[in-house]
Amino acid sequence: MAQRSTRWFSAMTAAALVMALPTPAFAAAASDALAPEVTSLAPNRFLWNDSGSSEPVSIVVSIPDQKAYVYRGTMLIGASTVSTGKDGKETPVGVFPILQKSEKHKSNLYDSAPMPFMQRLTWDGVAIHAGMNPGFPASHGCIRVPTDFAKKLFAITSRGTPVLVTDASAAEGWTLPTNADAAAMQSETATANEAWLQTASR
Repeated sequence: MAQRSTRWFSAMTAAALVMALPTPAFAAAASDALAPEVTSLAPNRFLWNDSGSSEPVSIVVSIPDQKAYVYRGTMLIGASTVSTGKDGKETPVGVFPILQKSEKHKSNLYDSAPMPFMQRLTWDGVAIHAGMNPGFPASHGCIRVPTDFAKKLFAITSRGTPVLVTDASAAEGWTLPTNADAAAMQSETATANEAWLQTASR
């Protein structure tokens, strides 16, 4: 399964995935800047090519794309299909630091459902974790990713790694989140938590 789930980059593909960056924080993720392998990923599939450099890791989850994009510095090193929150349980948008990590976590909210390689984004229940990944929004607010991708992501992140959850597609682009602006991340998290709680209480 791991062999089939992972499609390794060639040197040419890796080069094609590097974003054209006018500033270190801005990912000009135009569709023609992404390799065809990323845009055509089937559900439960991912790409990974991590050099293991010391550059900081950041993650972008695009709700319209139903994909996660992983960066070292400004280099795109991985991409995966995801499943975000379904109608009525939407995944909140904003910039979130990873608050907690647990390799063998079980849900506190949903009958101890398994959440392998859990990386918590909010204290009210939103996390990235391995789970069913049909390629469309189907979760209760979490970001489900393929198991082998979840393992790789879990291995390179730490508490505080920034995660941007956005309504923008790769074609529209986004500003990569950074560890430097902790106050902004806390503000975004609080705003997103409030919006999520209002949605959940309806």
